[in-house]
Amino acid sequence: MKALVLAGGTGTRLWPVSRKKNPKQIEPLVGKESLLKTTVKRIKPSFKSIDIILSVNREQLPRIKKDLGSMVSGKNYLIEPIKRDTAAAIGLAAALIAKTNPQEIIVTVNADHYIKDSAEYLRVLKSAGEAVKKYPDHLVLVGIKPSYPETGYGYIKLKKPFAKIGPDTFYQVDCFKEKPDLKTAKKYLANKNYLWNPAYFVFQAGTMMKLFQRHLPEQYKILTRIAAQPSLLKSEFKKIKPISIDYAIMEKSKKMLCLPAKFSWSDIGHFASLHKTLAKSPSANVVKGKYLGQDSSGNLVYNYTDKLVATLGVKNFVIVETNDVLLVCPKNRAQDVKKLVEELERKKMLKYL
Repeated sequence: MKALVLAGGTGTRLWPVSRKKNPKQIEPLVGKESLLKTTVKRIKPSFKSIDIILSVNREQLPRIKKDLGSMVSGKNYLIEPIKRDTAAAIGLAAALIAKTNPQEIIVTVNADHYIKDSAEYLRVLKSAGEAVKKYPDHLVLVGIKPSYPETGYGYIKLKKPFAKIGPDTFYQVDCFKEKPDLKTAKKYLANKNYLWNPAYFVFQAGTMMKLFQRHLPEQYKILTRIAAQPSLLKSEFKKIKPISIDYAIMEKSKKMLCLPAKFSWSDIGHFASLHKTLAKSPSANVVKGKYLGQDSSGNLVYNYTDKLVATLGVKNFVIVETNDVLLVCPKNRAQDVKKLVEELERKKMLKYL
Protein backbone atom coordinates (compact mmCIF):
# COMPACT_ATOMS: atom_id res chain seq x y z
CA MET A 1 0.00 0.00 0.00
CA LYS A 2 1.28 3.45 -0.94
CA ALA A 3 0.55 6.69 0.90
CA LEU A 4 -0.06 9.67 -1.38
CA VAL A 5 0.51 12.80 0.72
CA LEU A 6 -1.37 15.71 -0.83
CA ALA A 7 0.84 18.70 -0.08
CA GLY A 8 0.17 21.07 -2.97
CA GLY A 9 -2.48 23.32 -1.44
CA THR A 10 -2.04 27.03 -0.74
CA GLY A 11 -4.27 27.39 2.35
CA THR A 12 -5.95 30.66 1.39
CA ARG A 13 -8.14 30.64 4.53
CA LEU A 14 -4.97 30.77 6.64
CA TRP A 15 -3.56 33.85 4.91
CA PRO A 16 -1.36 35.78 5.70
CA VAL A 17 0.53 32.97 7.46
CA SER A 18 -0.01 30.73 4.44
CA ARG A 19 1.32 32.12 1.16
CA LYS A 20 1.81 30.67 -2.32
CA LYS A 21 5.51 29.98 -1.81
CA ASN A 22 5.17 29.36 1.91
CA PRO A 23 1.96 27.30 2.32
CA LYS A 24 0.34 26.37 5.62
CA GLN A 25 1.57 22.77 5.53
CA ILE A 26 5.18 23.86 6.09
CA GLU A 27 4.28 26.17 8.97
CA PRO A 28 4.43 25.04 12.65
CA LEU A 29 0.83 26.10 13.27
CA VAL A 30 0.07 23.46 15.91
CA GLY A 31 3.38 22.35 17.41
CA LYS A 32 7.07 23.02 16.92
CA GLU A 33 7.21 21.17 13.61
CA SER A 34 5.33 21.84 10.40
CA LEU A 35 2.01 20.15 9.68
CA LEU A 36 3.65 18.34 6.76
CA LYS A 37 6.60 17.02 8.74
CA THR A 38 4.21 15.85 11.48
CA THR A 39 2.11 14.08 8.83
CA VAL A 40 5.08 12.25 7.31
CA LYS A 41 6.32 11.21 10.77
CA ARG A 42 2.82 9.96 11.61
CA ILE A 43 2.64 7.55 8.65
CA LYS A 44 6.28 6.38 8.72
CA PRO A 45 5.63 3.47 11.14
CA SER A 46 3.20 1.83 8.67
CA PHE A 47 4.71 2.72 5.30
CA LYS A 48 8.15 2.04 3.85
CA SER A 49 9.98 5.16 2.73
CA ILE A 50 9.70 4.03 -0.89
CA ASP A 51 5.90 3.89 -0.48
CA ILE A 52 5.46 7.48 0.74
CA ILE A 53 4.79 9.75 -2.24
CA LEU A 54 4.44 13.52 -1.96
CA SER A 55 2.24 15.37 -4.43
CA VAL A 56 3.51 18.96 -4.51
CA ASN A 57 3.28 22.07 -6.64
CA ARG A 58 6.47 23.13 -8.43
CA GLU A 59 6.29 26.62 -6.92
CA GLN A 60 6.31 25.18 -3.38
CA LEU A 61 8.87 22.43 -3.96
CA PRO A 62 12.01 24.22 -2.66
CA ARG A 63 10.41 25.13 0.69
CA ILE A 64 8.85 21.68 1.12
CA LYS A 65 12.16 19.91 0.41
CA LYS A 66 13.91 22.19 2.88
CA ASP A 67 11.27 21.44 5.51
CA LEU A 68 11.42 17.64 5.12
CA GLY A 69 15.13 17.25 4.41
CA SER A 70 16.12 13.60 4.11
CA MET A 71 12.76 12.30 5.42
CA VAL A 72 11.54 11.79 1.85
CA SER A 73 13.65 10.72 -1.14
CA GLY A 74 13.80 13.09 -4.10
CA LYS A 75 12.47 10.26 -6.27
CA ASN A 76 9.27 10.21 -4.24
CA TYR A 77 8.16 13.73 -5.14
CA LEU A 78 5.35 13.92 -7.67
CA ILE A 79 5.70 17.48 -8.97
CA GLU A 80 2.75 19.24 -10.55
CA PRO A 81 3.97 21.92 -12.99
CA ILE A 82 0.77 23.90 -12.38
CA LYS A 83 -2.13 23.60 -9.90
CA ARG A 84 -5.06 21.66 -11.31
CA ASP A 85 -6.97 20.63 -8.12
CA THR A 86 -7.24 17.25 -6.40
CA ALA A 87 -8.61 15.14 -9.26
CA ALA A 88 -5.50 15.90 -11.31
CA ALA A 89 -3.14 15.31 -8.37
CA ILE A 90 -4.68 11.98 -7.40
CA GLY A 91 -5.22 10.96 -11.02
CA LEU A 92 -1.58 11.60 -11.92
CA ALA A 93 -0.39 9.38 -9.07
CA ALA A 94 -2.90 6.66 -9.95
CA ALA A 95 -1.92 6.74 -13.64
CA LEU A 96 1.81 6.45 -12.96
CA ILE A 97 1.35 3.67 -10.40
CA ALA A 98 -1.24 1.77 -12.48
CA LYS A 99 1.18 1.65 -15.41
CA THR A 100 3.41 -0.79 -13.50
CA ASN A 101 0.98 -2.25 -10.93
CA PRO A 102 -2.76 -1.60 -11.41
CA GLN A 103 -3.49 -3.67 -8.27
CA GLU A 104 -1.44 -1.35 -6.06
CA ILE A 105 -3.51 0.14 -3.23
CA ILE A 106 -3.23 3.89 -2.66
CA VAL A 107 -4.38 5.83 0.39
CA THR A 108 -4.59 9.62 0.17
CA VAL A 109 -3.19 11.51 3.17
CA ASN A 110 -3.74 15.22 3.70
CA ALA A 111 -0.75 17.26 4.79
CA ASP A 112 -2.70 19.71 6.99
CA HIS A 113 -4.61 17.49 9.42
CA TYR A 114 -4.19 17.23 13.18
CA ILE A 115 -4.64 13.75 14.65
CA LYS A 116 -4.17 12.82 18.30
CA ASP A 117 -4.31 9.01 18.21
CA SER A 118 -1.76 8.07 15.53
CA ALA A 119 -1.91 4.36 16.34
CA GLU A 120 -5.68 4.16 15.79
CA TYR A 121 -5.38 6.31 12.67
CA LEU A 122 -2.84 3.91 11.15
CA ARG A 123 -4.92 0.89 12.17
CA VAL A 124 -7.95 2.36 10.39
CA LEU A 125 -5.95 3.00 7.20
CA LYS A 126 -4.68 -0.58 7.27
CA SER A 127 -8.21 -1.90 7.74
CA ALA A 128 -9.44 0.23 4.82
CA GLY A 129 -6.64 -1.24 2.72
CA GLU A 130 -7.79 -4.75 3.65
CA ALA A 131 -11.30 -3.86 2.47
CA VAL A 132 -9.92 -2.73 -0.90
CA LYS A 133 -8.01 -6.01 -1.22
CA LYS A 134 -11.23 -7.92 -0.60
CA TYR A 135 -13.43 -5.66 -2.76
CA PRO A 136 -11.03 -4.24 -5.38
CA ASP A 137 -13.77 -2.66 -7.49
CA HIS A 138 -14.83 -0.46 -4.56
CA LEU A 139 -13.48 2.82 -3.25
CA VAL A 140 -13.19 3.06 0.54
CA LEU A 141 -13.62 6.24 2.54
CA VAL A 142 -12.78 6.90 6.16
CA GLY A 143 -15.49 8.86 7.99
CA ILE A 144 -15.08 10.56 11.37
CA LYS A 145 -17.81 10.40 13.98
CA PRO A 146 -18.73 14.06 14.71
CA SER A 147 -18.06 15.36 18.21
CA TYR A 148 -19.84 18.70 17.72
CA PRO A 149 -22.03 20.37 15.03
CA GLU A 150 -19.30 21.58 12.65
CA THR A 151 -20.45 23.78 9.76
CA GLY A 152 -17.07 23.92 8.02
CA TYR A 153 -16.81 20.23 7.05
CA GLY A 154 -18.55 18.14 4.43
CA TYR A 155 -20.46 15.06 5.62
CA ILE A 156 -20.92 11.46 4.46
CA LYS A 157 -24.35 9.85 4.82
CA LEU A 158 -24.23 6.09 5.38
CA LYS A 159 -26.60 3.41 4.11
CA LYS A 160 -26.74 -0.16 5.39
CA PRO A 161 -23.75 -2.23 6.57
CA PHE A 162 -21.90 -3.96 3.73
CA ALA A 163 -19.16 -6.09 5.32
CA LYS A 164 -17.29 -6.72 8.54
CA ILE A 165 -13.50 -7.07 8.52
CA GLY A 166 -12.00 -7.80 11.92
CA PRO A 167 -13.53 -5.38 14.42
CA ASP A 168 -14.60 -2.91 11.73
CA THR A 169 -17.96 -2.61 9.97
CA PHE A 170 -17.93 -1.08 6.49
CA TYR A 171 -21.05 0.70 5.26
CA GLN A 172 -22.38 1.54 1.85
CA VAL A 173 -22.33 5.28 1.13
CA ASP A 174 -25.69 6.89 0.54
CA CYS A 175 -24.50 10.36 -0.50
CA PHE A 176 -22.29 13.31 0.32
CA LYS A 177 -23.53 16.47 2.02
CA GLU A 178 -22.03 19.92 1.56
CA LYS A 179 -21.03 22.10 4.50
CA PRO A 180 -24.30 22.60 6.42
CA ASP A 181 -25.71 25.51 8.38
CA LEU A 182 -25.69 25.18 12.18
CA LYS A 183 -29.27 23.89 12.41
CA THR A 184 -28.55 21.14 9.87
CA ALA A 185 -25.20 20.31 11.49
CA LYS A 186 -27.00 19.72 14.80
CA LYS A 187 -29.35 17.28 13.05
CA TYR A 188 -26.37 15.46 11.56
CA LEU A 189 -24.74 15.22 14.98
CA ALA A 190 -27.84 13.55 16.40
CA ASN A 191 -28.02 11.03 13.54
CA LYS A 192 -25.46 8.20 13.65
CA ASN A 193 -25.63 7.86 9.86
CA TYR A 194 -23.80 11.15 9.28
CA LEU A 195 -20.01 11.38 9.50
CA TRP A 196 -17.47 14.10 8.85
CA ASN A 197 -15.70 13.65 5.53
CA PRO A 198 -11.93 14.06 6.09
CA ALA A 199 -11.15 13.11 2.45
CA TYR A 200 -9.22 9.91 3.16
CA PHE A 201 -9.66 7.76 0.06
CA VAL A 202 -8.34 4.20 -0.33
CA PHE A 203 -8.46 2.46 -3.72
CA GLN A 204 -6.68 0.32 -6.28
CA ALA A 205 -4.80 2.38 -8.86
CA GLY A 206 -6.42 0.52 -11.75
CA THR A 207 -9.92 0.94 -10.33
CA MET A 208 -9.39 4.70 -10.01
CA MET A 209 -8.21 4.91 -13.61
CA LYS A 210 -11.35 3.11 -14.80
CA LEU A 211 -13.41 5.74 -12.97
CA PHE A 212 -11.42 8.51 -14.63
CA GLN A 213 -12.02 6.87 -18.01
CA ARG A 214 -15.77 6.81 -17.30
CA HIS A 215 -16.29 10.18 -15.61
CA LEU A 216 -13.32 12.31 -16.77
CA PRO A 217 -12.48 10.89 -20.22
CA GLU A 218 -10.46 13.90 -21.43
CA GLN A 219 -8.40 14.01 -18.24
CA TYR A 220 -7.94 10.24 -18.47
CA LYS A 221 -6.44 10.57 -21.95
CA ILE A 222 -4.01 13.25 -20.78
CA LEU A 223 -2.96 11.27 -17.70
CA THR A 224 -2.39 8.05 -19.65
CA ARG A 225 -0.27 9.95 -22.18
CA ILE A 226 1.85 11.33 -19.33
CA ALA A 227 2.16 7.88 -17.73
CA ALA A 228 3.32 6.42 -21.04
CA GLN A 229 5.77 9.26 -21.63
CA PRO A 230 6.61 11.23 -18.43
CA SER A 231 8.54 13.84 -20.41
CA LEU A 232 5.12 15.14 -21.56
CA LEU A 233 4.16 16.19 -18.01
CA LYS A 234 4.87 19.89 -18.44
CA SER A 235 3.14 20.27 -21.81
CA GLU A 236 0.15 17.96 -21.15
CA PHE A 237 -0.70 18.59 -17.48
CA LYS A 238 -1.63 22.23 -18.11
CA LYS A 239 -4.38 21.07 -20.51
CA ILE A 240 -6.32 19.53 -17.59
CA LYS A 241 -9.39 21.46 -16.44
CA PRO A 242 -9.28 21.93 -12.64
CA ILE A 243 -11.86 19.96 -10.67
CA SER A 244 -11.89 18.32 -7.25
CA ILE A 245 -11.85 14.55 -6.88
CA ASP A 246 -15.04 14.82 -4.79
CA TYR A 247 -17.14 16.34 -7.59
CA ALA A 248 -15.46 14.52 -10.46
CA ILE A 249 -15.29 10.96 -9.12
CA MET A 250 -16.45 10.35 -5.55
CA GLU A 251 -19.98 11.74 -5.89
CA LYS A 252 -20.51 9.71 -9.09
CA SER A 253 -19.06 6.38 -7.99
CA LYS A 254 -21.65 3.67 -7.30
CA LYS A 255 -19.34 1.26 -5.48
CA MET A 256 -18.19 3.09 -2.40
CA LEU A 257 -17.73 1.97 1.18
CA CYS A 258 -17.12 3.94 4.35
CA LEU A 259 -15.37 2.94 7.57
CA PRO A 260 -16.49 5.03 10.59
CA ALA A 261 -13.48 6.01 12.71
CA LYS A 262 -13.24 7.34 16.24
CA PHE A 263 -9.76 8.93 16.34
CA SER A 264 -9.58 12.62 17.24
CA TRP A 265 -9.23 14.63 14.03
CA SER A 266 -9.16 18.27 12.94
CA ASP A 267 -8.72 19.86 9.55
CA ILE A 268 -6.48 22.88 10.11
CA GLY A 269 -8.25 24.71 7.32
CA HIS A 270 -8.87 28.12 8.90
CA PHE A 271 -8.04 30.07 12.05
CA ALA A 272 -11.24 29.14 13.89
CA SER A 273 -10.47 25.42 13.50
CA LEU A 274 -6.91 26.12 14.65
CA HIS A 275 -8.29 27.83 17.78
CA LYS A 276 -10.70 24.95 18.43
CA THR A 277 -7.83 22.45 18.10
CA LEU A 278 -5.43 24.26 20.45
CA ALA A 279 -7.66 26.03 22.99
CA LYS A 280 -8.25 24.35 26.36
CA SER A 281 -11.73 25.90 26.37
CA PRO A 282 -13.76 28.06 23.94
CA SER A 283 -13.01 31.15 26.03
CA ALA A 284 -9.24 30.57 26.19
CA ASN A 285 -6.85 32.67 24.13
CA VAL A 286 -4.45 30.87 21.77
CA VAL A 287 -1.28 32.94 21.45
CA LYS A 288 1.95 32.80 19.48
CA GLY A 289 4.46 35.64 19.91
CA LYS A 290 4.38 38.82 21.99
CA TYR A 291 0.91 39.55 23.36
CA LEU A 292 -0.73 41.42 26.22
CA GLY A 293 -4.46 41.24 26.80
CA GLN A 294 -7.02 42.49 29.31
CA ASP A 295 -10.66 41.49 29.39
CA SER A 296 -10.00 39.55 26.17
CA SER A 297 -11.03 35.93 25.60
CA GLY A 298 -11.63 33.33 22.93
CA ASN A 299 -9.09 34.95 20.62
CA LEU A 300 -6.41 33.51 18.37
CA VAL A 301 -3.41 35.84 18.28
CA TYR A 302 -0.44 34.86 16.09
CA ASN A 303 2.27 37.52 16.12
CA TYR A 304 5.29 36.89 13.89
CA THR A 305 6.96 40.26 14.56
CA ASP A 306 8.97 41.88 17.34
CA LYS A 307 6.09 44.27 18.03
CA LEU A 308 3.74 43.76 20.95
CA VAL A 309 0.12 42.98 20.11
CA ALA A 310 -2.20 44.25 22.84
CA THR A 311 -5.97 43.86 23.15
CA LEU A 312 -8.54 45.33 25.51
CA GLY A 313 -12.12 44.03 25.63
CA VAL A 314 -11.64 41.91 22.50
CA LYS A 315 -13.48 38.60 22.37
CA ASN A 316 -13.59 35.81 19.78
CA PHE A 317 -11.33 37.47 17.24
CA VAL A 318 -8.50 36.36 14.97
CA ILE A 319 -5.47 38.67 14.99
CA VAL A 320 -2.49 37.75 12.83
CA GLU A 321 0.50 40.07 12.54
CA THR A 322 3.27 39.40 10.00
CA ASN A 323 6.02 41.69 8.75
CA ASP A 324 3.86 42.99 5.90
CA VAL A 325 0.23 42.24 6.87
CA LEU A 326 -2.12 42.71 9.84
CA LEU A 327 -5.26 40.58 9.71
CA VAL A 328 -8.14 41.23 12.11
CA CYS A 329 -11.47 39.41 11.78
CA PRO A 330 -14.20 37.89 13.96
CA LYS A 331 -13.51 34.22 14.57
CA ASN A 332 -16.89 33.26 13.08
CA ARG A 333 -15.77 34.84 9.77
CA ALA A 334 -12.52 32.85 9.59
CA GLN A 335 -13.77 30.82 6.62
CA ASP A 336 -14.09 34.05 4.62
CA VAL A 337 -10.39 34.98 4.82
CA LYS A 338 -10.00 33.41 1.37
CA LYS A 339 -12.17 36.26 0.02
CA LEU A 340 -9.39 38.69 0.99
CA VAL A 341 -6.94 36.57 -1.02
CA GLU A 342 -9.30 36.66 -4.00
CA GLU A 343 -9.51 40.45 -3.66
CA LEU A 344 -5.71 40.74 -3.56
CA GLU A 345 -5.55 38.73 -6.77
CA ARG A 346 -8.17 40.92 -8.46
CA LYS A 347 -6.30 44.07 -7.45
CA LYS A 348 -2.93 42.60 -8.55
CA MET A 349 -1.48 43.08 -5.04
CA LEU A 350 0.69 40.06 -5.73
CA LYS A 351 3.46 40.83 -3.22
CA TYR A 352 1.03 39.97 -0.40
CA LEU A 353 0.20 36.55 -1.83
